[in-house]
Amino acid sequence: MPTFVKSVLINAPVRDVFRFHERDDALPLLSPPFPPVRVISRVGGIQAGAEVVLRIGPVHWIARHTAYEQESLFVDEQIRGPFRSWVHRHEFEAVDGRTKLTDRIEYRLPGGALVNLLFAWIVNAALATMFRHRHRVTREFCENS
Repeated sequence: MPTFVKSVLINAPVRDVFRFHERDDALPLLSPPFPPVRVISRVGGIQAGAEVVLRIGPVHWIARHTAYEQESLFVDEQIRGPFRSWVHRHEFEAVDGRTKLTDRIEYRLPGGALVNLLFAWIVNAALATMFRHRHRVTREFCENS
C-alpha cells in the first residue's frame, strides 16, 4: 500500500497545535487554494465518529474520523471518494516544548497493484505540495498566536 509521510517541527506546545486542528475553521484554513476545497457539511469536530463531506474540484469526498487521542493523534478515513482506500493519521509529539506534527497517509488508488506502483509517485508529489501548504499555515498560525 503506498504511504506518504511528512513531518514539521512547530515552535509551539502540542496543546496549541492540537487545538488549532480542533477549530471549526481549521480545514478551510489548511486547504490549499487549488484545487478548491469546499466543506459541504460537517457533523462533529475531529473526534472519532465525526464526519465531513467535501467537494474538491469536481469530486465529492466523505471522511469519517475513526480515532482520537487528545493532544496525541486523530485519524480520518475516506468513506467515499477518489481513492480505493485512504487513512490519514495526524500525529502530535512534544519535542523540547515544541511540536513535531507528522501526517501519515496510507492509500490505495482505484485499480490493482500495477496502477498503485505506476501512479503513487504522482499522488505523493501532489501530497507533498499540499502538505507544504498545510504545514506552513499551521506553523504560521501556531507560532504567531
